[in-house]
Amino acid sequence: MGSLKSLANEFKTFAMRGNVVDLAVGVIIGAAFGKIVTSIVNDIIMPPIGKLLGGVNFVDLFINLDPNITMPDGSPITSLAQAKSAGAAVIAYGQFINVVIDFLLVALAVFGLVKVINMLHRKEEVAADPTTKSCPYCVTDIPVKATRCPSCTSQLEEASVQA
Repeated sequence: MGSLKSLANEFKTFAMRGNVVDLAVGVIIGAAFGKIVTSIVNDIIMPPIGKLLGGVNFVDLFINLDPNITMPDGSPITSLAQAKSAGAAVIAYGQFINVVIDFLLVALAVFGLVKVINMLHRKEEVAADPTTKSCPYCVTDIPVKATRCPSCTSQLEEASVQA
């Protein structure tokens, strides 16, 4: 019973560690973001592109690998949904085009996010404490903690040193 309790405590410590929780939040947000991107592609981007290309619905673009299979009434298969319901083997390249556009939009959004994060990190680095100061007598850069200038050997007073 004691080992089960220690195992439970060890798992609790692992699961509540900051990076595990952050990863879980990232996965959940990423899944939700993926749904948004899919909706943007399928509902906003692809319809105008299809209209520009002569009314093509990209989801219905497919190659029927079983031309002998027809609809129950004998008519030819004209949509991906019909092909799936008839059990025909198809190559759904229109769906593939949608997935590629989904991926490109997600990649673009992640790229933009990383660029913004990198800009924020650079600003933080610039705001770091200075490591040098200027000698008020000879204007040479010297370490912040220096009490005497190595160039002109002047004794530096805290009140006269410009940081």
